[in-house]
Amino acid sequence: MRSDRAKKGLEKAPHRSLFKALGLTDEEINRPLIGVVNSKNDIVPGHINLDKIAEAVKAGIRLKGGTPLEFSTIAVCDGIAMNHIGMKYSLASRELIADAVEVMATAHAFDALVFIPNCDKVVPGMLMAAARLNIPSIFVSGGPMLAGSFKGRKVSLSQVFEGVGATAAGKMTEDELYVLEENACPTCGSCAGMFTANSMNCLTEALGMALPGNGTIPAVYAERIRLAKRAGMQIMELLAKDIKPLDIMTEDAFYNAIRLDMAIGCSTNSVLHLMAIAHEAGVKLDLNLFNRLSATTPHLCKISPAGEHHMEDLYRAGGISALYNELNKKGLIKTECLTVTGFTVGENIKNTPVLDYSVIRPVDDPHSESGGLAILFGNLAPEGAVVKKGAVAPEMMRHEGKARVFDSEEEAVEAILGGRIQKGDVIVIRYEGPKGGPGMREMLTPTSAVAGMGLDKDVALITDGRFSGATRGASIGHVSPEAAAGGPIALVEEGDIIRIDIPACKLELLVDEKTLEQRRARWQEPEPKIKTGYMKRYAQMVESASKGAVFRK
Repeated sequence: MRSDRAKKGLEKAPHRSLFKALGLTDEEINRPLIGVVNSKNDIVPGHINLDKIAEAVKAGIRLKGGTPLEFSTIAVCDGIAMNHIGMKYSLASRELIADAVEVMATAHAFDALVFIPNCDKVVPGMLMAAARLNIPSIFVSGGPMLAGSFKGRKVSLSQVFEGVGATAAGKMTEDELYVLEENACPTCGSCAGMFTANSMNCLTEALGMALPGNGTIPAVYAERIRLAKRAGMQIMELLAKDIKPLDIMTEDAFYNAIRLDMAIGCSTNSVLHLMAIAHEAGVKLDLNLFNRLSATTPHLCKISPAGEHHMEDLYRAGGISALYNELNKKGLIKTECLTVTGFTVGENIKNTPVLDYSVIRPVDDPHSESGGLAILFGNLAPEGAVVKKGAVAPEMMRHEGKARVFDSEEEAVEAILGGRIQKGDVIVIRYEGPKGGPGMREMLTPTSAVAGMGLDKDVALITDGRFSGATRGASIGHVSPEAAAGGPIALVEEGDIIRIDIPACKLELLVDEKTLEQRRARWQEPEPKIKTGYMKRYAQMVESASKGAVFRK
């Protein structure tokens, strides 16, 4: 066993003594040592229940003869970190999580790992660690929150953000906003729409690294606890068979995950994170692959913010296995991929029909013939930009308008809430990329303000920052190269005309090249916004969003 390096032999008597200081018996020490990687804390609503998940995981491990040993990672709540300096630290936490797991798992010679994430950056950070370490691993998340209710309709956190804009525009009273605030998030769990957390938990299942149900079983259901016990039991099977993450996270597995991403219209952040996970797994992903697969993947689900359904509806409709089953009717899934069940994707999904075709549309009658995300290219984004096209109003799929240029999120929000944005405008928010932010903040506040003020069918927003999965409308992010790296977005001036053509995957600045060269000659790299600590180092080390915003090697 891998753990033998820390417990076997005469010279390991001191090590065994320390294990015994934990209260472990000789019998427990001699069993496989299974690390339980828990991101539980008291500040993230999606993580407050993870102590219960961990206890269930440990019970499963013990049932199959292992010794579970729990350790923790950090976790940031993107909703609480939104629209202040805290959001600069959210994406950056992904690399810290991956590094922390590597340190703990290597230092303590665990034989295998059970990962317990739930919200946004924890899932990809842990998947990156699993690929890097390549020891038997399995994932079980904390599960999605149930939707709330407001004025007779289901709601989630995104409606609260949009309510701010609606209140500023006089379309909602402050008392109504308070009632919405009180009711939008009724349980623990990852926020109830197809936002980044739920996107990544579904994609973890799609990659084969979690048991069926991981992405969709609600956090408060007893079935979630049973799933955690089964995950604890299954890690012992993976250890016995020596099935490791790189046996599962193959090129074909990423192909399947991108197919699913397109079929359900995941968060735009999923592109960033899949690129980073693939980088750790040694799988080369090209942004053009997302467009190629999108062109041939029917969009089968419109989960909030793209539609009225929520994660609990997708769960009742059969979840990710049912979606895979439906896609497989047209041969769109590579069914021979191995999963943590010990079986292939094809074996896992053969008896999982769609249970509600109003939630998961038939493959022959999709919402659209192409997928829910698109990568846009052009002279404004030579290395690409990402849009959740499944959540864009039809009238904004093609748009041409005047640039309204802002060098920070705060400047843009002030202009939006101050009524200074007009129909037809294209809001440009720059110097918010991985390096320039630093940390590539999510822009849920400005996009929600636009939507809440009723401008989402008239105004586009372009940024080198990111968007929350809760964002809807013509919101185009991850523009690469970013402004701080001298990308073309740094050269846009107030009043320039920008042309957006989502069906053609084009993003163009209608300014002649000679003028752009003159602007480029005048451009100077701005001073770093943070000059100390982790974020200073992060800005110096981080790659472009087009490469997943990973660290340079």
